Amino acid sequence: MARLRVIFESGEPERVIEFSPSKAPFQHDGQPGSILDVLLGHGINLEHACGGNCACTTCHVIVKTGFNKLSEAEEREEDLLDRAPGLTPTSRLGCQAVIVDEDAEIVVVVPRYTINQQVAESR
Repeated sequence: MARLRVIFESGEPERVIEFSPSKAPFQHDGQPGSILDVLLGHGINLEHACGGNCACTTCHVIVKTGFNKLSEAEEREEDLLDRAPGLTPTSRLGCQAVIVDEDAEIVVVVPRYTINQQVAESR
C-alpha cells in the first residue's frame, strides 16, 4: 500500500491516506493515480480550478518526501509551475503527479496561496 501524507499550510489538520495505486482512478479529475485523484477520491479537497486538466496552478503542491516515486513532469506542467507562487525545486501540479510505486511514502505540503491562471489570463 502507498501512503500519502498531506500537510496544509492553512492550518487545516494533516491527513494521511493509505491506498493502492493500482486501483486508480479514484475520482475523475486529474491523471488517474495523481495526487489530486487520490485526494479527491478519499474526500480531501485540493483546489483545481481547471478540473485537473493541467491548465492552471491551483493544485500546486510541494513534495517533501517521495519525489522520485512520482511520474516525471512533462514540459507543459513545468511551464505552468513557473507561474506558481512559492515555487520550489520539488513543486508539482497535483493533477499531473502520478504516484507510480505501490510502496510509495509521499509527503506533500499544500501551500496557503494559489493563483488561478485561467482567471488571470482572461483579464
